[in-house]
Amino acid sequence: MIFSSTRTAGDHGYGAMADRMLELAAQQEGFLGIESAREDVGITVSYWASEESIKSWKQNAEHLEAQRLGHKAWYSEFKVRVAKVERAYGI
Repeated sequence: MIFSSTRTAGDHGYGAMADRMLELAAQQEGFLGIESAREDVGITVSYWASEESIKSWKQNAEHLEAQRLGHKAWYSEFKVRVAKVERAYGI
C-alpha cells in the first residue's frame, strides 16, 4: 500500500500518532514491513501479506481515528494506492 501526502503546518499530535500507527500496524496479522520518506511530499509504503490484511488494517479502530484526524488537521492532500509487488531486488 502506497500513501503519499502533503502535510499542513504544525504537528498537532501528528508525530505521536505516526509512532502509534507504526507500532499498531506491526501487530496486525499480515503486516510485512514499512518504508517511509518525507521532504515536501511524504511517501510511505507498507507491505502486507494479502488484500484481506490491508482491509483489516483500514478498519482498525485506532487507524480509523488517525484517518479522521488526517483529513481534519494533518494533510492538505493525500493519495492511497494499493498495489501488488511482483518482484523485488536490490543491494
